[in-house]
Amino acid sequence: MFMPMVISGLTVDPLTNSPIVILKEVNGDRTLPIWIGLLEATAIASELEGIKFSRPMTHDLLKNIMAQAEIKVNKVEVCDLKNNTYFALIHLNHAGKDITIDARPSDALALSLRVQAPIFVSEDVISKSSQIDLKMDPEDKTEQGKKWQDILEKLRPEDFGKYKM
Repeated sequence: MFMPMVISGLTVDPLTNSPIVILKEVNGDRTLPIWIGLLEATAIASELEGIKFSRPMTHDLLKNIMAQAEIKVNKVEVCDLKNNTYFALIHLNHAGKDITIDARPSDALALSLRVQAPIFVSEDVISKSSQIDLKMDPEDKTEQGKKWQDILEKLRPEDFGKYKM
């Protein structure tokens, strides 16, 4: 089963300074943090903030090509989580034919923002993400690891700020 979600915001991992995109359940309180790259975070942040560049960025270019080719994005799905890596699919329609393309979640999300396509996340992914082991033995956690776990357990959707560009 897939749950509809929206991009709630972007934040930064306090330990690694890596960007995190936060998805929030449309009809619920669950959230899903996905660590992404800086360029993808910039692509998402610029669209969230309504920033337009003088020349098309990669996701804008893809949107423009798809529009010219009359390809519609029906939805994006975050469909799997393996070895702490998220997987996504972009569901397209061209000339009445449904096409599914493998994608990184960050690219799928950046594209979905540009074309206003709905975002769905597998219940299995939500379940797996809540069980992610931070690569620490429970008896051998560092103070920094304990602090990070405490932060994650106490996070609420309203705690997430906007990613600073």
